[in-house]
Amino acid sequence: MAFLSLSDTGVLAGSHATTLAGESVHLLAQHALWWPARATLCIADLHLGKAATFRARGIPVPAGTTEGNLERLSALLLGLPVRRLVVLGDFLHAAQARTPAVLAALAAWRERHPAVELVLVRGNHDSHAGDPPPALGMAVVDEPWPLGPFAACHHPQVGVPLHVLAGHVHPAVVLRGPGRDALRLPCFAVHPQFTLLPAFGLFTGMASLAPEAGCQLFAVGGERVWPVPHIPARTS
Repeated sequence: MAFLSLSDTGVLAGSHATTLAGESVHLLAQHALWWPARATLCIADLHLGKAATFRARGIPVPAGTTEGNLERLSALLLGLPVRRLVVLGDFLHAAQARTPAVLAALAAWRERHPAVELVLVRGNHDSHAGDPPPALGMAVVDEPWPLGPFAACHHPQVGVPLHVLAGHVHPAVVLRGPGRDALRLPCFAVHPQFTLLPAFGLFTGMASLAPEAGCQLFAVGGERVWPVPHIPARTS
């Protein structure tokens, strides 16, 4: 495993190169996983229209998160030779997310990337929001969906005879420094049997993961990804 130098330009700057299931992949600072051998980009937990859903329920939150998420995704699709985009669940946040503004933004985004194959692995929010509009040309599958040596899922799981790529958890790690300083950052979590991706959506929460044996956490912050050293808890 090795860092790509921050002097590298483009999408891969600050990413972390590693091997999963015998395949070389990059954990991207943009909260995505890039598999160059298959020109495949994986993201999880986009939650498009979440802010619109909150506003529909009478909770005043700022607008613009859908456009921001789609712009970030476009930057990845334009910066890498992506042939296939796999969304590991929770594409739309809820049925109330299907507003004219959200659907129009999605249609415009798709027009910018007509050649990219789109695949959605249904997550728990997708079951309530419904499948994406047919005009997006997005294949919708159930988990686990075989993807070479990987199983594309929404929920992390064991017992699948492939290395699982999943979301759902919105993983984060708490970094602690001197003077009781603490910083919580999104992270990737690599287990022997599955890898958790951080949530891609801008308007999502996070769940802090406790260090555990056999799991390597990779923090995401400052436009880079780095492995978090395991520091055993002090005993008195």
